[in-house]
Order: sequence, then C-alpha cells, then structure tokens
Amino acid sequence: MTVEANHPVDLRDFKAALIVKPSSLGDIVHALPAVRLIKRAHPHLRLRWIANSEWTPLLEGCPFIDEVIPFQRKKFRGVAGGLKSLAWAARWNRTRRETPEIVLDFQGLLRSALISYSRGSDWIVGLADSREGASHFCDQIVPVDATAHAVDRYLQIAKAFGIPFSADDIQFPLPEGTKPAPFEAAPPFVLIHPYSRGQGKTLAPASLQTLCDCLTGTRVIIVGVSKAPASLSGKHITDLTNQTNLSELIWLMRHAKACVSVDSGPMHIAAAVNPRTLGIHTWSDPRRVGPYHPQAYVWKAGRISHRHELTAEECQTDQQVSEPDSRRLADFILGTLLA
Repeated sequence: MTVEANHPVDLRDFKAALIVKPSSLGDIVHALPAVRLIKRAHPHLRLRWIANSEWTPLLEGCPFIDEVIPFQRKKFRGVAGGLKSLAWAARWNRTRRETPEIVLDFQGLLRSALISYSRGSDWIVGLADSREGASHFCDQIVPVDATAHAVDRYLQIAKAFGIPFSADDIQFPLPEGTKPAPFEAAPPFVLIHPYSRGQGKTLAPASLQTLCDCLTGTRVIIVGVSKAPASLSGKHITDLTNQTNLSELIWLMRHAKACVSVDSGPMHIAAAVNPRTLGIHTWSDPRRVGPYHPQAYVWKAGRISHRHELTAEECQTDQQVSEPDSRRLADFILGTLLA
C-alpha cells in the first residue's frame, strides 16, 4: 500500500539507493543537491544514478555517486524501443544489486516508473506531482508544492527522510570540465548562450547582434547548439556554436567573467558554477525554472531582478527580447556583472 508519511522507512535499513533521473540536463543539475544530502547523511549507501548517456558527463567524478549507469534513451524510442529498454533493465538488474535497496524516482514519468518497478527493489519513493501514472508504482509518495522551484521540489525527498539542512548545504558538485583546445582563458570573457530547444526562447539574431555590438570592448564567447546559428559580426566575438561538448561547456561557464543564457539546461549549469549569471526568460516562469543561485539575475518582462523579486503578473507574461532590451541587457552586464 502506498504511504504518504514523512519518513515511514529508515535509510539506515538499506544498503543501496538507486537514483532514477535520466533527464533532462537542467533537471539532473537540479537533483544534485538533494542526492548529495542523502549520501552525506547516509554514507553507507551504495548510490547509483541512471542518466541518459548524453548527460553522464554531468556526474563523472562526482564524489558521492558510486556508479553512473548510462541509459541509451535514443535506442529505446517507440514500441520496439520500449521492449529493448525492458530487456536492458532485466540484464542490468541481474548484474548490479545490493539488498535491501531503495529506489528514488526523481523523474516522475511512466518511463522512469517502469525502470524503477522492474528493478524489483524493496521500496520505491516518488514525488506527488509525478505524471503519466508514475505514482501508482511507488511505495511512498513525497508531498511537494508543484509551484515551487525544481531544486526545492527535489529537496523534499531529503526532507522526507528526516535529513536536516540549511541554505548553505545546497550545493551543485559539477565537474571542473575540460578546457577547449586551443582556447585561452585570457583576456576575461563574457559567455553568451543564446539558443534553446524550447520554442520562443532563443534570442532573435538581430537582438543577439545588438547585444554583442554593445559589448564591443569586451571579449564575447558564443556557445550552444543550434541547427540555424546566428551569423554574427565583430572582431571581439568568438563563435563556438556547435563546437563544444558538455565538459567543455562546463569549463567555459565556470571560467567566464559572467554568463548570459536563455532559459535552457545550460543556463542551470551556468548558475550552478558561476554566480555571475543572468538568465533570460520569455514565456517561462523563473520562480519555478529560473537560475537557482541566490546571486543570479533574471531578465523577465523587460525587467532585470532576482527571481524571487518578480511578481506573479510579470511571470505570466510572454515578452521577447527586443533590440532596445538588448541594449539594456548590455548596460547591466557592463555595469553590474562585470563591475
């Protein structure tokens, strides 16, 4: 029977914990603080994390993860892919196990629920706002505020097991990353990530060019993945669009003087490794999905502020970055982030 008590089981009674959080990039970053707190409170747990293979560099070398399990998501699409994924799970389940084991389903979708259930572990924990019927596979449901930031929602799992923590304990232990070759860190640079797979989030080419033009005296590095990258002009611009891997992206964001990114997974990496981050939100609500670091800034509805300072009315707007907005963004970058 599914229970909703705060902590009906004790993590000290388990030998291992399986983290099911295959995707997406930003969500894996958001789950790191909660998983770190669980391991810190219960270091005896052998902790495994299932993640889509393209995102495993986020977890490589993580000091509190004992094993990262790559999930070949692209190979498991469609009906045939679903059967292949079950066969993969069956093979993996036979080879890696310490009992008793607890499964923590941070994903909350049918796919993650099936992975969790097929594991055959002793206890499955999920979030109350899980979708696609995923909660029906759980032994324990953790109540969450569906309107809260993703980081705070995931932290409820740590709270459900009675793990105390303060704001200073919320950390994002991402790897150092790898310097792109032959990139030089000097002179200091501003990193701009203008692209997103989300519709209506990518900076318009004219707005991006205006932003770069207003930063003429500053070294500007453009990064990201795009099928239609902007054609930019300016000797101060180095365009690395489609030229960096995830490890290199982390390094660049960590070493930038400041980071500017549209709402995307890389924006959350930037905020995790560099407090001088400015997130640009068009239609999305930064109170729920904005850069989590308390020092990070947000552009929303034509205003730059910290995400918790935005009003509900502002967060419900859908406003694109105009060329005049780009000029104001540049003024803020020069006057605040680089000051």
